[in-house]
Amino acid sequence: MKIFLVAGARPNFMKIAPIVRAINEKNRINEINQIDCKVVHTGQHYDYEMSQSFFDELEMGRPDIFLGVGSGSHAVQTARIMTAFEKVCLKEQPDIVVVVGDVNSTMSCAIVAAKLCIPVAHVEAGLRSFDRTMPEEINRVVTDALADFLFTTEKSGNENLIKEGIRPEKIFFVGNVMIDTLLKFKTKANDNARMKLDNKDYALLTLHRPSNVDKEDVFKNILNTLQEISRDIPILFPAHPRTQKQIKSFGFDRDFNFTEITPGNAVSLKRTINLSSPLSYLEFLNLMSKAKFVFTDSGGIQEETTILGIPCLTLRENTERPVTIEEGTNILVGNNRTKILEESYKILDGNGKKGKIPHLWDGKASERIVNIFLGRPYEPFQPKNEVNVGTI
Repeated sequence: MKIFLVAGARPNFMKIAPIVRAINEKNRINEINQIDCKVVHTGQHYDYEMSQSFFDELEMGRPDIFLGVGSGSHAVQTARIMTAFEKVCLKEQPDIVVVVGDVNSTMSCAIVAAKLCIPVAHVEAGLRSFDRTMPEEINRVVTDALADFLFTTEKSGNENLIKEGIRPEKIFFVGNVMIDTLLKFKTKANDNARMKLDNKDYALLTLHRPSNVDKEDVFKNILNTLQEISRDIPILFPAHPRTQKQIKSFGFDRDFNFTEITPGNAVSLKRTINLSSPLSYLEFLNLMSKAKFVFTDSGGIQEETTILGIPCLTLRENTERPVTIEEGTNILVGNNRTKILEESYKILDGNGKKGKIPHLWDGKASERIVNIFLGRPYEPFQPKNEVNVGTI
């Protein structure tokens, strides 16, 4: 069996890494039913800090196939990925194409595989924000409509897929592969931290979505609010490249009292917004695990903070990961100044949200996925109020 694992952007790398490890482990103990696994990196994120360093840290080496599509508009990038991936599929003839998450590479490669009658597996299927202004939502819906194996992380995913007419026998509730990676590397992240902060209390910030950083008034309002909070607790802001570009474009590097820091030993954060270049996966995981709380507009960080027990304030009006709110540490605050201030000061006063670990977020999701590919039987899994789907 030949399996393609497709990655295009940073979140994808953390999702395919545990699947690669699970496949390698199955191959090690089973010489008869071997899986030929090839990692395909589309090159959607193409600079070293945002790409290859993650492969190195996640102990994956280099991808087997690199498409090198680079950046561009959604249409341009999608077309480049589809054209390049079709050539690879026609040459290599994979038996299954595995796509993860919700980036352009996810949808593009799913379309190519489906048109070539190659079975598609979608890891993180069924997540919905119900906001079609988000490009990621379009990618999710299209990919799930084409997939033959739909691997879900939470009960909302199962319910959404059933409502959309997906046959129940195609849906597998397996847990969360992002959590597989976090649990494996958490100790390594702490032991090998390059940035050691003098400050015991700090907040961590990520911000990159167009709805937050592409509109000057929205972005300025968020920064003004966070700068007020930073007078009481330093905020560490490893800025995404496109976010850094917008900061300069709007002149915020002159208007705001940012402190630019360089990752290294014994960094002392000032009571302001401390701006740094992007961090590696292990570096960011270490800092997130020790933060007082986290501001983010990322999807995966909502999940990671839930596992770590760190309060998370999500700077969005919706989330495709409702379990992080229902059971985890996540609260939606949007870009509403009043909500951001109110929830931040609750945390600073010791009243931050407490959560619990969602079901099957146990570090074994990738093993379940590989067992399904190998045709291993699974037992019905039906918690109270959940649709009838399967898990091994």
